[in-house]
Amino acid sequence: MRKSFVLDAGVLALYFAGREDARKYVEAAYERGYAVYVCEVNLAEFLYSYARVFGWEAALARNALVRRSPVKVVGVDEQLTLEAAALKLKHWQKLSLADCYLLALAKRLNAAVVTTDSNVAYAREAPAVHLPA
Repeated sequence: MRKSFVLDAGVLALYFAGREDARKYVEAAYERGYAVYVCEVNLAEFLYSYARVFGWEAALARNALVRRSPVKVVGVDEQLTLEAAALKLKHWQKLSLADCYLLALAKRLNAAVVTTDSNVAYAREAPAVHLPA
C-alpha cells in the first residue's frame, strides 16, 4: 500500500456508507499515519451528493467529521487550477473538472488516487486504486 492517497467524492460516500474497501484508506490516516488528502472541490462534490439524499444538516455533520479527522483537506490555488484545467483540456470527453482537480492534487503530492470512477484510473495521470461503486 502506498503511503499517501488522495480520495475522491465517491470514496468518501463509500466510507460513510460503511464499505470496508473504502474504510481502509481513510483509516490508514488514523491507524498507520499515512498521508490522506481530499481536495476542497471533491469534498464539495461529496457534500452536495450526500445532502441530496440525507439533507443539508447531515452533510454539514459529515463535513465536520472530515475536517476533524486526520484526512487533510487541501484548498485550491492558482497552480492547482492551471493543472486541473490542463488535465480537463487533455481529457475533456472522459473526466469531470472535479476529477481533474483530484488528479492535479495527486500529481502535486506524488500520491495515489483512490477513486470510484474508472475513467480516473484509466487516464493514467497518477497511480490509482479503483473501488467499484
